[in-house]
This record gives sequence, C-alpha cells and structure tokens, in this order.
Amino acid sequence: MTTPQHKIGSGFGYRSTADDVLHGIDLSGKLAIVTGGYSGLGLETTRALARAGAHVVVPARRAETAREAVGDLDGVEVDELDLGDLDSVRGFAERFLATGRSAEIVINSAGIMACPETRVGPGWEAQFATNHLGHYALVNLLWPAIARGRGRVVAVSSGGHRRSGIRWDDVQFEHGYDKWQAYGQSKSANVLFAVHLDKLAQDAGVRAFALHPGGILTPLQRHLPKEEMVAAGWIDEDGNQLETSFKTPEEGAATQVWAATSAQLAGMGGVYCEDCDIAESSTDPDALSGVRAHAIDPDQAARLWTLSAELTGIDAFAR
Repeated sequence: MTTPQHKIGSGFGYRSTADDVLHGIDLSGKLAIVTGGYSGLGLETTRALARAGAHVVVPARRAETAREAVGDLDGVEVDELDLGDLDSVRGFAERFLATGRSAEIVINSAGIMACPETRVGPGWEAQFATNHLGHYALVNLLWPAIARGRGRVVAVSSGGHRRSGIRWDDVQFEHGYDKWQAYGQSKSANVLFAVHLDKLAQDAGVRAFALHPGGILTPLQRHLPKEEMVAAGWIDEDGNQLETSFKTPEEGAATQVWAATSAQLAGMGGVYCEDCDIAESSTDPDALSGVRAHAIDPDQAARLWTLSAELTGIDAFAR
C-alpha cells in the first residue's frame, strides 16, 4: 500500500512534545532500540518512551557516557555501537539477536552534521557512512527481531535533505568536499531508506517512516564554529540562543515518537513527517517545510538500497 504524502490532521503541531503525543499510550511490554538515545533528541526520545513503559535499548559509541546519561531511567539498557564501523554494527546486532527478543520500535536517531572531511571504513565519507550506511546495515542485520516485533522503523532525517539529493556520480565526495552538501545527501538517504524499507517490509507487518524533527540546538552542532552559528543568527557572541523558532529537545523528539507509536499511522508508511504529521511534498526551492521530490522518489530509493547493499555486503531482503 502506498501512503499519500499529505497531512492527515493529527491534532498535534510544531510545539507538541514527546510526552504530549504519548499521552494515554501504554508501551509496557514493547522494546525500542534508539540509536544515539543518550544525547540531544535521542535522549529525550529514550526518556519519553521509558516513561510510557517501553524497555529501551540504547546502542552508543560512547557507552560509558551513555550509561551516565540514562542511569536514572528505569527499563533502559546500553550497549556498544559505532555506526561508522560495520564490525561494530555486526557485533551489536549479533548480541541483540542472541537474546531472542523482538524489537517493536527502531528509531535511527544518531547522526553527525557538517563535520570536517572524514573517512571511515573503506574510505567512505563519514556523514553518508554514519547517518545512512550504518543504520541501513543495523536494520538489515536486526531484521529477524524487527520482523517478529511487527512494528515500526523510524529514520530521523532533516530539512537539510533539501541541500542535496544523492550524488550518484560522486557519493563519497572524492572530488571536492562540501560539509553541508554531504550532510544533505545523508539526510536524503535517510528518507529514501524509509521509502524502500517500507515497500520491502510491509508484507511482514513492519512499516517505516522518515521525519524532520525541527530546528533544535543540541550536541549535533558540535562541529560548527561559533562564528558560523553567530553569522546564521542562531546564537549571540556569548553563546545565548537568538533564533526563536528553534524547538526545545522535548518538542524536537515529538515527531519521531509520534511516528513510532501513533495509532493514527496504522496501515501507513514510507512517508516523511514533520511537526507530528505527515508532511506535504514541495517543489518550492525556498520553502522551509515539506519534503522534496528527490527524497521520496521510489526509483531513487530502490537504487540507493542496491548501492547500500553493494557497499556493505548486507541485504536482509536479497532473493
């Protein structure tokens, strides 16, 4: 079933929080995996899901830091995972599958943004590798547990997908690096991943969504010089927030929690969401909302899946 890329009138909006969208929802007995669930939006997502009764597994590159961050939360466990290292991804997946548990919710929340040119693995550009390929490999390796859970996979993208589609002639930025285009490509990849995963997985009762959480100041901005954020009008010279349209972390976590749990999305999938609703598609190059056609194109989604399978050697759906 193809879900139209149109708003459904959820009743929630820009300032809704994760607790707002979870009000009245009991997640007892459900297991959620939240990558990056110990910092920024990921931490707020972990907190909200745990408060609603879910058991939350937090795979973390900095496991000790993660344990400190979630130590006061009941029903939360931490394991090691470096999304830029396929051996680490395999190790986490193997340990999780060995427990025999199901995963009803998987939220791919971890990510890096606008970092200096960095190469990981066999020379992959770090933002594409971490934000997309690592999550692609993780979901495919965890597929037996996800299929048993018959739940949802949520890919946290960004409005930054507008900056670049997939650069098919130079995906790894081997011929000139631009940190913002590389970020944009990785965020388009997140949406395309959800589009094709939903197509492959829905017969097994699993649906996939992508989303823009909104603009939020979190540790995601760690690679940006202060001068750049001052010039953008985000902060003043003393580091105080100036941009009033930014969401709080609790508001920023709302759309991913909504996409992961809302009964309003029953029978739907493969769409891009924002502000706790399905977003509209947009062809306006100056629009600050909506999803661009290049990020939801099913042919590009299938092409990216094939490329990702070739690069990682992993595909749970290969025939």
